[in-house]
Amino acid sequence: MSALALSGPVRVTLRQHRTTLWTVGALALAGIAAVVIAWQVVASATDTFADTGCSVSKVTHGCGIAVRHFLSVGFYFHRLLEYSGLVMMLLPAFVGMFVAGPMVARELESGTFRLSWSQGISPARWLAAKLAVPAVATVAGVSVLSAVCTWAVPRADRTQYPMETYDRTVYGATGTVPVGYTLCMLALGALAGLLLRRTVPAMIATVIAYAPLTALLNRVREDLWPTVRTTENQWFRDNTTWLVDSETLTASGKPLDPAVCGEPGAPAACKGAVAYVDYHPLAHFWPLQLVETGILLAVAALAVALAFRVLRGLHA
Repeated sequence: MSALALSGPVRVTLRQHRTTLWTVGALALAGIAAVVIAWQVVASATDTFADTGCSVSKVTHGCGIAVRHFLSVGFYFHRLLEYSGLVMMLLPAFVGMFVAGPMVARELESGTFRLSWSQGISPARWLAAKLAVPAVATVAGVSVLSAVCTWAVPRADRTQYPMETYDRTVYGATGTVPVGYTLCMLALGALAGLLLRRTVPAMIATVIAYAPLTALLNRVREDLWPTVRTTENQWFRDNTTWLVDSETLTASGKPLDPAVCGEPGAPAACKGAVAYVDYHPLAHFWPLQLVETGILLAVAALAVALAFRVLRGLHA
């Protein structure tokens, strides 16, 4: 990027928050290094355990230490991925808080924004810089972190503690969804900062907005893509499938309580009844991710449009 491109409000924003950006970048690199190093330890322990000829499922004399070491390494890798997923789910809220408070509301609260506006920088350019700098930084950083999590999750299958693909923390840390949440909270944070114009209330409001947003999307996620229906006998559940619903139908297609058929004197309708399951296979992971990401980006675009509208009113 040329010096001209970094001049003006973008350059000022970078200088104002360079310490925070460098700190976050260092923490992200440390997290990536921790996951990669942990996987190297797991891969080495797995190969070493395979060479011993011992088995986790069968008790063999002299294999106690080897089995315990193999299980311990796999367990700690599983925990590391769980904590990484939790951090990835909380990261958008922190990004929104940072934009709402230190980047937008603090300047409006202290009045320092007038200095920028009096030096030939329009309010629109000022807000665009406040959005562009964290957007570029977080999209780049979150994309890398999400890619590392997406790479690491399937590798847990080599341990005795595989990760569930559709678990909320795993799903929220992999694919494109983390980027969508981050951009959405960035936009909502800017809107909260402009509306409240006070640092602490804007940060609190952003965190409060994150809770219902995630709760709603977690609730409707299963309906974002059509499920697959099959009989219970033909369905095989593993850590890459997501059971959404199940029901038992009579031969005529009427719902039936399966518990009734297991009791003495079961009704005749139980004869020929079939149990069905509705589920999402692994193949639905990316369609679900992209649809949810699209919803989040639409919300972010709406929040940005409202933010510029509020800014015009403030400038007037």
